[in-house]
Amino acid sequence: MADAKVIPFDEGAADRSRGGAQRPSRRRAAPRRTSEPAAVREVQPLPGQAAAGTPEPDEAERKEAPGVPGPRAEGGGGLERRIAGGLAFLRRRLTGEYEVDDFGYDKELTDQVLMTMVRPLYEKYFRVEVKGIENIPADGGALIVANHSGTLPLDGVMMQVAVHDNHPAERHLRLLAADLVFMLPGINELARKAGHTLACAEDAERLLERGELVGVMPEGFKGIGKPFSERYKLQRFGRGGFVSTALRAGTPIIPCSIVGAEEIYPMIGNAKTLARLLGFPYFPVTPTFPWLGPLGMVPLPTKWTIQFGEPIPTDGYPPEAAEDPMLMFNLTDQVREQIQHTLYKLLVQRRSVFF
Repeated sequence: MADAKVIPFDEGAADRSRGGAQRPSRRRAAPRRTSEPAAVREVQPLPGQAAAGTPEPDEAERKEAPGVPGPRAEGGGGLERRIAGGLAFLRRRLTGEYEVDDFGYDKELTDQVLMTMVRPLYEKYFRVEVKGIENIPADGGALIVANHSGTLPLDGVMMQVAVHDNHPAERHLRLLAADLVFMLPGINELARKAGHTLACAEDAERLLERGELVGVMPEGFKGIGKPFSERYKLQRFGRGGFVSTALRAGTPIIPCSIVGAEEIYPMIGNAKTLARLLGFPYFPVTPTFPWLGPLGMVPLPTKWTIQFGEPIPTDGYPPEAAEDPMLMFNLTDQVREQIQHTLYKLLVQRRSVFF
């Protein structure tokens, strides 16, 4: 099997399908029903006249015309296109005719496989509602800072789908992940393929300077491993390293508040001894886990809301501002307070945990 080509990160994600079949967009506009055949709408000949050199289409041809739904367009044709696209995708994977960037990000695999796998969880199970997507810029670098919760980090994955599926430009969110993610077999490779990278200032700054959308959850394990009694109470945001990174890159900071993740695995205890033996930051005890075994790992079907707040600009500060501890403290506190305030507002507005 041929090796995948590694290309410089800044060559642009949109042009990475050279040498392979062009991947169709995931969203397809629904066929518009009309009483006129598509051929008539496009040519518009005079009444009783056909376009020169164009025979009058019969009924079967009209059913197959673009824009006029027919049996094949609504059923078999779509299936055939999907099969052809899937076969083309497999051929590129087997022959190595696909591209990854210098972080290991595989855009084609993310769009066609990984996103497709988690999208039912996003749309049907958690029924995620997204607000404020217009606050994310159409292009250029930006740093999205969100709260972290849920015992397992599903909130980061749902935020990634929310940005891609709701943003007009279908932007991809590159998440900064903890060291543990890249130490777990299998998870390490998937995280890299999905665009995640190590939560360090150097990697984050490189991504931002190249116009990428970067996501960070400063609470880290303190957020996802907190007890259920402290739900929706933000933990410490570290030392403000994400603010320093945004200041150096001159990119805006976009606060993000996620409601619904806290209740998917209500953490009522922490087996600390077992966690130390396994090398984990915590070992959760929930009403269903470990009592029900693997079945206890099924998350509760809570209703989620993800809201992106107004951007906080950083490009107006001088270069030396990234070294000013007081400025970093103030901006960190501003971001944290905005997220916390939005969390309280969303909690007041929601009708139920599950609806």
